[in-house]
Amino acid sequence: MAVQKTVGVDIGGTHITAALVDLKEGTLLADTHIREHVDAKGNKTNIIHSWAQGIKNVTAGSAPEELRIGIAMPGPFDYAKGISLMQNQEKYDALYGINVKELLADALQVPPAHIQFMNDAACFLQGEAFGGAAKGAERAIGLTLGTGLGSAFYRDGMAEDAALWRSPFKEGIAEDYLSSRWFTKRYHSLSGNEVPNVKSLVELLPSDALVQSILDEFGRHLGQFLRLYIDREKPEVIVIGGNIAQSLELFKPALLKTLASQGISAPVKQGELGEAAALIGAASLWK
Repeated sequence: MAVQKTVGVDIGGTHITAALVDLKEGTLLADTHIREHVDAKGNKTNIIHSWAQGIKNVTAGSAPEELRIGIAMPGPFDYAKGISLMQNQEKYDALYGINVKELLADALQVPPAHIQFMNDAACFLQGEAFGGAAKGAERAIGLTLGTGLGSAFYRDGMAEDAALWRSPFKEGIAEDYLSSRWFTKRYHSLSGNEVPNVKSLVELLPSDALVQSILDEFGRHLGQFLRLYIDREKPEVIVIGGNIAQSLELFKPALLKTLASQGISAPVKQGELGEAAALIGAASLWK
């Protein structure tokens, strides 16, 4: 009888990461982690080929019947059927309406039933609950802050997609105010200058005082947005991941002050596992 090998995969807007995962220990197996570029604006054949090749690089030498693959995938996506619903997000438009599970299974020569999908933010929080910043918590909220807003709630041992990105907030939706593009647009509107991303913006500190004021504003937005969900979910911890989380200590004081003004004292932590969180969370679909 073949020994099951579990693969955790994370699909990003410009890359794929993957590794074999030890489900008993909740860790990545040594020397199996890969990160490779993907042209998210390419055609469906090239995208599926890139994903399949990345997974093959992790599973080389394994028989198809041994493999169980868990994939952290951004939304919108039909996770049960494996059909992409992403459109007009500057990534993976070529896969819209396509059964990704079947195409990927064919490329890997594995049964479609050996592939499962889960929302990437839910995978992030699941991994952090397994052995990271939310370990030991029974209830948690997870946010991934980057080109988009990912969100998940953790209850009773399982994380689920909260889909808060489209929630009404201020003069639009939450993602308008809690993503990288808000930072770049806000800085341009106040300074007349352009920066490509949050990392470049933060690098202007401390010489440009405007940057800290923008970070403080972001922290207030995040606190205002989280308040309603904290009241409802009663999390023991809030875990922040994604690229913007690298700057958490710069906007955390404003975030905590905003929450405190509403009588909320839930701890806010940066994710501890980095890219491994989503991989472990995705693989745990097979636990």
